[in-house]
Amino acid sequence: MAARKTETSILNTSKVLKATSKELVRVEPLSWWIGMKTDLQLLIGGDNISDFDVCIIGGKGVRVTKVTKADSPNYLFVDVDIDTDATPGTYYLVFSNGEVQFRYPYQISAREEGSSQRKSFTTADMIYLVFPDRFADADPKIDGEVDRDTPLARHGGDIKGIIKHLDYISGLGATAIWSTPLLVDNEIESYHGYACGDYYHIDPRFGTNELYRQLCDKAHEKGLKMIMDIVTNHCGTRHWRIKDMPFKDWVHVFDKYTGTINAFSTNMDPNASWYDLNLQESGWFVPSMPDMNLDNPYVLKYFQQWAVWWIEYAGLDGLSVDTYPYNEKDPMSRWCACVRAEYPNINIVGECWTASHAQLAYWQGDNGNKDGFNSNLPSIMDFPLRDAMEAAICESGDNPEWGRGMTRVYDCLSHDFVYHDLSKMMIFIANHDHARMGDTFNHNPDKMKIALTLVATLRGIPQLYNGDEMMFSHKIGGDWSDGSKRIDFPGGWKGDKVNLFTKSGRKAASSDPMYEHAEELYNYTSKLFNWRKTKEVIHSGRTMHFLTRDNTYAFFRYNDKEVVFVYVNNSYSDKTIPWNNYAEIASSLTRGRNVITGMSIRVNSSTVVPAMSTLIVEYTH
Repeated sequence: MAARKTETSILNTSKVLKATSKELVRVEPLSWWIGMKTDLQLLIGGDNISDFDVCIIGGKGVRVTKVTKADSPNYLFVDVDIDTDATPGTYYLVFSNGEVQFRYPYQISAREEGSSQRKSFTTADMIYLVFPDRFADADPKIDGEVDRDTPLARHGGDIKGIIKHLDYISGLGATAIWSTPLLVDNEIESYHGYACGDYYHIDPRFGTNELYRQLCDKAHEKGLKMIMDIVTNHCGTRHWRIKDMPFKDWVHVFDKYTGTINAFSTNMDPNASWYDLNLQESGWFVPSMPDMNLDNPYVLKYFQQWAVWWIEYAGLDGLSVDTYPYNEKDPMSRWCACVRAEYPNINIVGECWTASHAQLAYWQGDNGNKDGFNSNLPSIMDFPLRDAMEAAICESGDNPEWGRGMTRVYDCLSHDFVYHDLSKMMIFIANHDHARMGDTFNHNPDKMKIALTLVATLRGIPQLYNGDEMMFSHKIGGDWSDGSKRIDFPGGWKGDKVNLFTKSGRKAASSDPMYEHAEELYNYTSKLFNWRKTKEVIHSGRTMHFLTRDNTYAFFRYNDKEVVFVYVNNSYSDKTIPWNNYAEIASSLTRGRNVITGMSIRVNSSTVVPAMSTLIVEYTH
């Protein structure tokens, strides 16, 4: 539908009224900028809004080029063209149906200098994953209903709580924060934020849009990058648009509830049926999360603009995409391409949860897949390595069966040949969907140190989940739900008896069996990752590793200037390093520095590494 009223005729009318919330419900994106490569298409929602013509007035260089009606009479899609020399300021969308006219203010701003060339997270970073509802409550007055004794209830953590503890995060050696979703989420028991109810507003129980932008600004002041967790695959059934969708196929609809079959292989399996692929892509994640139809071009455009808007508005440094392989792969490829066309240096990491190296490699952009598919997704989460590290460390002891113990890590890394870009792989031992490491490792600090050592020194981008730096365990006896594992961070709530955010609090907690190793592990983590910040050899160096059958693992990270030697003893016996076996890389290495102790050390064939411990030595050529 073309706009029939000219700007001049609207400007000259005396009947232009100020919009009210009753007359106009929604305009998204909330604002826009001059000089964007992403075309602006407004989604406008309001009672019988399709009866209205629309144009835009104010300033210069901004015009409506196309108006499209949806299936529902309560939506319009309005394409807006913005000249590069347009005037920044407040414009007005003017609506008229011959009897009623009203206008709606719309802000079009100048971009910050250098916005399109913003840098992103790389192997030089350590990403700290924060689960906001369970991290810290610094603003109780916005909590709403909270129940900290119920695992699946909201506990009251908020954005101010993250801001309050930025120094803690930075002091740990982190250089980037990845927060699980903070957007409106009104689903029952959806404290986690993955069932979005409004894509353009921060949940008021966390804060406001402006407060989120302040978080990003304050994080940048501390040298911390900000990564937003977004979900393109599904929303929540309580999203404001679900009861009245713009198009009948806005989400995937079945005669009865149909869930996804969780078969990622259908995306690359040459033998897969269309029937199975359709269920994988179109089936709902869970009954409370409708599956978005990205094959609808208006849905895809909506999500492209949404990502770009938040990056520009909040000053984000990267994105994490939840449940990536559940999306339709070709539209998501175009989604990635759009975001990266706007921000060529932006890094986007996809949650591609598979134990298969080959299937994981398929999702990384430019991988050279046999079917010609290119996801345009820069980074992938290395779930095979995560699984290998956890299993290996849990199989500590002497003389493991062949293929078990630390051989698992060796074998996993031997598959590196299938990946397009090893520098664009996020490595981790756990995230918010895994058991707490204190439970997995049976509260053994030696195992946790081995895990931290591997995450800090292997190839890729390291990520640490909040609390694993002190080996948190779940608290609710007998309850192994996700909620019980996502425990509150002690010290984040007024009245907490234990405060692990402070040095004195960690020392005081040493008498509590739950946190007796907190200070020891925090110090180990902080030393390790603060050292890592400046080690180019760890960020981009090559890897050479050596196979053993005694539950040890030795590898070198090296470049032309430096070498780092890492030895992991996952057995219950002290081990003498077989240094002569490493002669092809170690023959020229003499005296180095023990990274943890800071002491000078000469590693040789008589060097002994105690049971259940690691040795990290750095050398300069």
